[in-house]
Amino acid sequence: MSASAAVPKPERVAAPGDPNRLIKEVRHELVMLPYYGVFDNLSYRVDGDTVTLFGQVTRPTLKSDAENVVKRIEGVGRVVNEIEVLPLGGFDDQTRRAVYRAIYGDPALSRYGFQAVPSIHIIVKNGNVALEGAVATEADSNLASLRAKGVANVFGVENHLQIER
Repeated sequence: MSASAAVPKPERVAAPGDPNRLIKEVRHELVMLPYYGVFDNLSYRVDGDTVTLFGQVTRPTLKSDAENVVKRIEGVGRVVNEIEVLPLGGFDDQTRRAVYRAIYGDPALSRYGFQAVPSIHIIVKNGNVALEGAVATEADSNLASLRAKGVANVFGVENHLQIER
């Protein structure tokens, strides 16, 4: 992940011409999606003029919105949409809110919540939590994981947080 979880990062680049322009435009369009938030995770890969979208979202419309905005970018010939729509339901929704409060309610981690899209993304699927995004220090990564593990009814926590450089 990049320096901020609100900034989806490409997995690999193999585009002719100026691949950096295409990468920047895809990133920009994804972070500008109106319903992209702390409970969603988007990433992508650029191979030539093909963009493959990955991640997890809580709203089916966000999956289609991501594909539609990327399709309109000049230089994109094809979009492969592998974004997973997470199950909607009371248990996972309650878990998302509880983990959010546990992480962003901690004074040491609250600063990560002051962005338009907080940099620690909380992905919940069937009671399992994955933390995506970026934090400043290893200690913050460990603390976020510890806070998530302390939430009742969380079956497991995978910490994928990157440390900012």
